[in-house]
Amino acid sequence: MSPQVTHRRLLTVVVAAAVVTVTGLVVLWPRGHRPDISKALGPKAQLVRGRVELLEVKPCEGTRAADRVTCTVASVKLADGPDKGTVVIVENPTGPGTPVIHDGDHLVLGYTADADPGQQYYFSDFERRAPLLLLGAVFAIAVCVLGRWRGLRALGGLAVTFVILTGFVLPAILEGKSPVWVAVFGAAAALLVNLYLAHGFEVRTTTAVLGTLASLILIAALASGFVALTHLTGLADEEAGYLQALSSHIDLRGLLLGGVIIGSLGVLDDVTVTQASAVWELHEANPELGGRELYRKALNIGRDHIASVVNTLVLAYAGASLPLLVLFVEANRGLGDVLTGETVAAELVRTLVGSIGLVASVPITTALAAAVAGRERST
Repeated sequence: MSPQVTHRRLLTVVVAAAVVTVTGLVVLWPRGHRPDISKALGPKAQLVRGRVELLEVKPCEGTRAADRVTCTVASVKLADGPDKGTVVIVENPTGPGTPVIHDGDHLVLGYTADADPGQQYYFSDFERRAPLLLLGAVFAIAVCVLGRWRGLRALGGLAVTFVILTGFVLPAILEGKSPVWVAVFGAAAALLVNLYLAHGFEVRTTTAVLGTLASLILIAALASGFVALTHLTGLADEEAGYLQALSSHIDLRGLLLGGVIIGSLGVLDDVTVTQASAVWELHEANPELGGRELYRKALNIGRDHIASVVNTLVLAYAGASLPLLVLFVEANRGLGDVLTGETVAAELVRTLVGSIGLVASVPITTALAAAVAGRERST
C-alpha cells in the first residue's frame, strides 16, 4: 500500500471525526434559552477606573485614634464613569489580608448610585489591563520570532480556541447541556482547527490529530469511570457550590468531567505533535529505517517527554494549590486524609487520568506515524 493511499485512509477517518464534531456542535449549540440568574446575583455593580492622586493613612471614619484601626484614604481621579474627571475619596482598611495601595496606582472602583454621598465609590481591584496587554504582546512577539508564520498561525488557533470556549462551551453549559459532551465536541473542534492551522495539512499533522482524538476518548472514559468510583460530587470548590445555588440545573459532576477533558487537551496535542515530528525527522535523517525501527527510536524520545510532562502536571497542581496544602499541614491532617478528601481527590483524578491519556498518546501516535513513514521507504 502506497503512502498516499495510507494518508487518504487516515484523512477519511479525520473527515468522519470532523463530521461527527460538527453534528455535535449543531445539536448542542446554545439557543439563548439559559435561565436568568441576574436576580440571584444581585444588582450589577458599575465599575470605573481611576488613578490615585493623593494617599493618606489615618484612623478609619467612625473610630478613634486610640483604637489604632487605620485606613488608607485615597484621592482618586476618575478616568471614566458618571463623574469622569472628578476626584473622589476612597477609604480602605489596612492590615493583613488587605490590598496595599500606593500613590499613583491605577484602581478599579465600584460605583453605587443609591449610596449616601461620599460612600458611592469603593475599592474593587487594581487596574491590570496595561501590564497584561504588555505581557500578551511580549508573548505574541516571542512566539512569532521563533515560530515565524507557524507561530502566527498558532496564535490564530489560540484565538479560535477562545471563541469556542466563550461562544460555545460556556453558554451551552449554562443552558444545562451535558458538560461532558459539550467539552468533548468543543475540545475536538479546537483540536481539528488548531493543529491543521498551526502545522498545515500534512500527513504528520493527520497522525497527531488521530492520536490526540484517540487519547481524548480514553481520557473521557477513564474520567467518567473514576469520578463515579470515587464518588466525586464536583462540590469541592466554593465556586461550584455557589454556581449550584444560583443555577441548580447545571451538572457539577459533569462540569468536573468536562474540565478534565478540556484541561488534558492542551498537553495532549503538545505530546502528539512532538511524537509525529520525531518520527518524520528520524525518517528524513535515515530513509532506510523501517516502521518498526522508527517506532522504537521515536518511542524512546516519547518516554523522556512523558517523564517530564507528568512531573510538570503534578507540580502545576501543587503550585496552584499551595495555600490549601499549607492549611492541611497546619491542621495536622494525615496524608491519607488529605489525599482522599474530595478537594485533593478531584485533582488527583484529574491529574492521573490526564497522565494516563498522555502516556497512551505516545505509542498510539508513534505507531500511526511510523506505519505511514515506514511505507515511504519502500516506494
